[in-house]
Amino acid sequence: MRVVVTLVALGSILSLAACSPPVPDSAAGVGIDGDPFAPPPAAGTTITGDPLVPPARISSETLPLANEPLPTAPRSPASSSVASSYGSSGSGSTAAADIAAETRAALQAAGANSGQAPVEASPSNPAPALIGNPGISDENNFDAVAARQTIESDAQRLANQRSQYQQVAPTALPSQTGSRDPNIVQYALSTSHPVGTKVYSRAGINLRSRSARNCAGFRSSDQAQIAFLQAGGPKRDRKALDPDGDGYACSWDPSPYRLAVRGNS
Repeated sequence: MRVVVTLVALGSILSLAACSPPVPDSAAGVGIDGDPFAPPPAAGTTITGDPLVPPARISSETLPLANEPLPTAPRSPASSSVASSYGSSGSGSTAAADIAAETRAALQAAGANSGQAPVEASPSNPAPALIGNPGISDENNFDAVAARQTIESDAQRLANQRSQYQQVAPTALPSQTGSRDPNIVQYALSTSHPVGTKVYSRAGINLRSRSARNCAGFRSSDQAQIAFLQAGGPKRDRKALDPDGDGYACSWDPSPYRLAVRGNS
């Protein structure tokens, strides 16, 4: 029973294989005689077969030279009649001749380098002459200066320049008037006690808060110290700028001025 079933299945497979279309060979026509793995032919062997491009599709028309007019396309009767109706039947050939003439002139000009001799780069070539360089001085060029000046003219020019000299006598320096503002540098050097040491008595209510409010109105501590000295400081504190009585308004510190003097001494 199994043998019969196997034979029936085998027959069905064979019948289906006979009905299916053949698979084309992708390597057909490649290589020599259709064999892609065939070795190359020996030298002198004649290879037969169809060319890749048929000879009928290769144009045998020759291109015109530079001194020959360009060929004109044949004109149809319809275009000739239209051109004759407008009175310009020969405009096509004239335009072609003009184009050919312009092409020849352009080629000749390019070949002749527009009338200029070609320049070859060489260290032996002379330097090009500068034309129209009014902004460049040639005072360091001996030949150029010698062509314009002589020893006599140069001496005369120097004599003219010396005659125009004007000697200005020195004068005394103007005296410095000085400023009316108190000199905080001099005040800092005249004191020796550190910041926070009470030297002068202060009396009043809420001196700390008033001092903080009044000091906020100055841009720097130096300006606050100047205003403090102008108002009677350091003995008096009319603007409430020195609540601790050390003689230094707000956050002004005389130490930098003292250290600068010690460093230079």
